Amino acid sequence: MDNHVKTALIASLDKFGAAAGKDPIQLEERLIEVFSKDLGFLQKVEEFDGAFDEHPAFEELREVFFDLLMINFFASDVKKLEEDYLDSEEWADIEEETIDRGTELLNLLLYINECHDEKITPELDDFLKEFLLVEEDEFQDEFHIYEDLISNQQLVESSVEDICSHAGMIELAEEMEELFVPFMVFFHQPRANDRIIKDLETYSANKEFDVAVYTLIAAFNVN
Repeated sequence: MDNHVKTALIASLDKFGAAAGKDPIQLEERLIEVFSKDLGFLQKVEEFDGAFDEHPAFEELREVFFDLLMINFFASDVKKLEEDYLDSEEWADIEEETIDRGTELLNLLLYINECHDEKITPELDDFLKEFLLVEEDEFQDEFHIYEDLISNQQLVESSVEDICSHAGMIELAEEMEELFVPFMVFFHQPRANDRIIKDLETYSANKEFDVAVYTLIAAFNVN
């Protein structure tokens, strides 16, 4: 299991559990076991879903943790497979079968990996323009998905209170509806600290989820 993924998984579940008054230990142990197994990706997905089925109090995190499962596959499992596995028909079939799973968090985690490789600090403008290429004509799907982030970039320079307040006043697209606050707060403060967590708990309309996802991203960002 990839160490960045393990750190992010534990930190996120712990913060969700603390905010929601739920004990995450059993689910943590089960997911670490699943992520670490030497299984095909779809077999892992089956066991992953079984773990969440057994712990319905954490259902809200299922799809963002699916993104972690995918990142773990890219970072750890693929190394055990053929060099061109991600270009194979088998992987194409898996992508087709899981096309409705996960969230846009996957793109942010892939971007953070790239930042680690290039030894640069994650920035919203760089994420949008250089990674997602939202200004390029052939990437207009990404532009529409991330339009809420594009049109509200100034919030990164504000505060957690302003970000949470603004999120409650605008009509967010489906892809960004749940992720807008944790994405924006991450680019506002890529390194988690007690003040940011406290502000999220105070001002977020969905504090358990926002604290958990922000913590996941920030923990994954620690190189």
